[in-house]
Formats: sequence, C-alpha cells, structure tokens
Amino acid sequence: MTTLAHPRTPTRETAPPRPGLRHFGPNWYASVMGTAIVASAGAALPVTVPGLRGACQAVWVLAALALLGVLAARAGHWARHPDQARTHLGDPAVAPFYGCLAMALLAVGGSTLAVGKDVIGTPAAVAVDAVLWTAGTVVGLLAATAVPYLMVTRHRIAPDSASPVWLLPVVAPMVSAALGPALVPHLPAGQWRQAMVLGCYGLFGMSLLATLILLPAVFARLVHHGPLPLALTPTLFLVLGPLGQSTTAVNNLADAAPGALAGPYAQAAAPFAVLYGTPVTGFALLWLALATAMVVRALRQGMGFAMTWWGFTFPIGTCVTGAAGLARHTGLTAFTWLAVALYLVLVAAWATAATRTLLGLVSGRLLAAPRPAPAVPASTTARTR
Repeated sequence: MTTLAHPRTPTRETAPPRPGLRHFGPNWYASVMGTAIVASAGAALPVTVPGLRGACQAVWVLAALALLGVLAARAGHWARHPDQARTHLGDPAVAPFYGCLAMALLAVGGSTLAVGKDVIGTPAAVAVDAVLWTAGTVVGLLAATAVPYLMVTRHRIAPDSASPVWLLPVVAPMVSAALGPALVPHLPAGQWRQAMVLGCYGLFGMSLLATLILLPAVFARLVHHGPLPLALTPTLFLVLGPLGQSTTAVNNLADAAPGALAGPYAQAAAPFAVLYGTPVTGFALLWLALATAMVVRALRQGMGFAMTWWGFTFPIGTCVTGAAGLARHTGLTAFTWLAVALYLVLVAAWATAATRTLLGLVSGRLLAAPRPAPAVPASTTARTR
C-alpha cells in the first residue's frame, strides 16, 4: 500500500529569524565617528572650496542623527540582550570597540562647534560640544582604563591575536585632547582656560604613551604571524588614528595656548607642534603606504565588505586635520595639498562605507549573527603570496 506524503505547511518556527539588535555591537559607533570627521576635516581644510561648507553642514546633520540612532540601538541591545552585551565585554576582539562610544560623542561634539554652529547658532553649539566633550572624555577615560584591565585579568589572549583594534580605547583621550582646545575661548579667562589646556596636554601624553606600548605588539604580530585575516585588514588603518590625532592635538593646543598659558609656555607650543607633528606625519604616511598595500593584497584575495571598512574613515580624517594644522603653523603649501589629497581619499572612503552599510542594513546581513570562521587546514601556513 502506497501512502502519499503531505507537503509540510510553513510555520513560524521554520521561518528564518528576522535580524534584530542581538548582534548590534559597539563597533557601530565607528560609523558615527567616520561621518562626523568628514564634516570636521572639511571645515579644517586650509583652502576655500565653493559649496564645501554647506556639504559639511549636511554631513554634520547625518552624523548627529546617526549618533542618536546608534545610542538608541545600543540601549535597546543592553535592555533586551544583556547576556550578549556581557559577552561582548568578555571578548577581547569586541571589548576595545567600547572606546568608539567615547570617540563618537567627541567627534559629533567637535563637528557641532566646527560647522553645526552655522545651523543652530554659536551658543547652542558651544553648549552641545561642552556636554558631548565632557561625556566623551569621561567615557574615554573609563574605556582606556577598563578595557586594558579586562585584557589583563579576564581575557584570554593568544600570542598571535594582537590587533590594531587594541588602540581604540587608548586613543579616545587623544581625541579629547584634540577637540578640547576649541572650547578654551568660551571658558572664563585664567584658571579655567589654563586647566583646560594643560589637561588636554595630560590627555595627549596619556594616550601617546599607551600607544607607544601597544603599537610594537601590533607590528610584532604582523612580522611573526603574517597578515591579518582578510576581514580585519582594514583595521591596519586604525594605527593612523593616534598619529593624525596627536598631530591635530598639538596644533590645536598651540592655537589655544596664547590665551591660556604664561608667556614662555605659550610661545613654546607652536614650535613643539611643528617639531612633533612633522615627523609623526612622516611616519603616518609610511604606515598609510603599508596599510594600503595590505588592503590591495586582501582585495585581490577576495576581501568583502564588513563594518571594519569604517576603519578607512576616521583615521584618515585625523591625518587631514593634522596636515591642516601643520599648514596653518608653517605656511608650507605641501601640507595644504597633503590635507586636500587626504580629504579626497576620506570622502571616497566614507561614501563607499556608508553606501555599503545602508545596503547591508536593508538586506539585514549586517545585523545577522556572525558566521563562524572557516576551518584552516593544519598544513596551511600563516603567510600566503
């Protein structure tokens, strides 16, 4: 006797789950940072381009909306998926991205004072920047302390797992140091201004020395264990962040020092900015060439889009503002053209990352659970041609 199999009726249980906030990690703040720096870097360029100011204002609006959206999504993530949020803190590959929260707050605050004041007025822009700078600085100091603490006490880190992502928590104080000087003219003269300038120099030193500790470990990992996995290759550009941001910081502090510090210290700030910023910019260009070569190699091997592509944006933007500061203090045309050239690269990188991110959001791919890495045969070596 033959029986006929009845086709199964689709049920809700067999339907694929819709992407939600469970895997919405702190790395999404990088998209806010990368958008805000387009506005700030455009305002800092030492050239006048018709229509650029208006375009920067539009990008600032996008950055502000993106910050509100990501903050809301991250709050929903913690409320609905606290277990996954705790897992992120315990993951040495994800926890450093908590530094991006601080930098997103700082970047939007800085762009508000740089270009948003044309839209909402200077008093409101100063108030917004003061709130976001304070909040971003506090969060940045917490991240710069807590994440290394977790790396030492909780995380289990393999010898070959050093990553440029480790720089994210410790570079956040450098962003505060670079953006704090813009608030100096709006503070009461005397102790308040002096405290802000010297405090920013303290943040500068904190971040710089921490970077000098971590950067050798990152390069040693590359030399001894070969290139990063394809999806992580764009994170090599993160090394440009502390380089460009520290150059920006010393140049912005040189502008603020005359109204805040005593004579000899104020006079020394500008020479220090040039004598520090010029060699650091040289190293940044060297690293940019190396990172670009590694990205070209990864693309030839099939590297696809991931949220790590936002690593192309903010670090390059800091190099734009750093070169613009050197052009301002030296009058050298070469620094002006360097800033313009890097800004064009920044805009192209931002447009690519933003477009691919929107497409990934619409398709749901970027909110889906991460796929496990494919197994690597034991005979495969770390280095490939």
